[in-house]
Amino acid sequence: MNKLFSSISVEFKKLFHSKIPFITLLTFMLIPFIGGFFMFVLKHPDFAESLGFISTKAQIMGSADWPSYLSLLAQAISIGGLIIFGFIISWIFGREYADRTIKDLLALPLSRSTIVLAKFLTSFIWCLMLSLFVLLVGLLVGTMLDLPQGSKEIVTEGIIVFAVCATLTVLLSTPVALVASIGRGYLSPLGFMIFTLILAQIVAVAGYGAYFPWSIPAFASGADGNEAYIVEGISLIILLFTSAFGLLSTMLWWRLADQY
Repeated sequence: MNKLFSSISVEFKKLFHSKIPFITLLTFMLIPFIGGFFMFVLKHPDFAESLGFISTKAQIMGSADWPSYLSLLAQAISIGGLIIFGFIISWIFGREYADRTIKDLLALPLSRSTIVLAKFLTSFIWCLMLSLFVLLVGLLVGTMLDLPQGSKEIVTEGIIVFAVCATLTVLLSTPVALVASIGRGYLSPLGFMIFTLILAQIVAVAGYGAYFPWSIPAFASGADGNEAYIVEGISLIILLFTSAFGLLSTMLWWRLADQY
């Protein structure tokens, strides 16, 4: 257990000595502010009328109230998180190959499973911290805008939906680690992320979003136009199976594949 904690500590040091935390934090910071901007446009029709095309786009988001705003945040983390979370985990795993430090890493007196698990836990913790940051900033922006329908029940429900969508999206990042390990770098996982994101949209439009793992978080957020729902049953099984497959397959790849 001490070796695992030490490995996680080292992974965090490598992470925070890079530009990844700053880039991902800056990128995610756009979510609550862009959502707040759309809410501001909807709340001030005179200002919206002068913007023309932007006003029309804002109306797609719904009305200027807490339910619409929190739903927008959940949808953004479900869709945007597939790319940002995947980018984080592809860097954590792919950098060892790109920087050619994989040989030095595997020469350490640590089991390969411990190294992989430390990388996964580091990426999960940072992704969840980013999600919490988005939520807190989002609540602050919503409060500053003085959005209506901000009852305790509505806000609590919105927070729960956001937390569920963020957690599910983070869990779906494990197959990216497998692709990064097999592809030995960044390019393959980036292509995989784009492919799954596009396919998720197509499957959702076809009406099977509840059965395709990368569509499930967005489906749960209500991005398909229906009300948000808590994932359960076959959808939850499919998503957890996909996450477990990515994690276990990555561990097996690092243990059994020739890394040299």
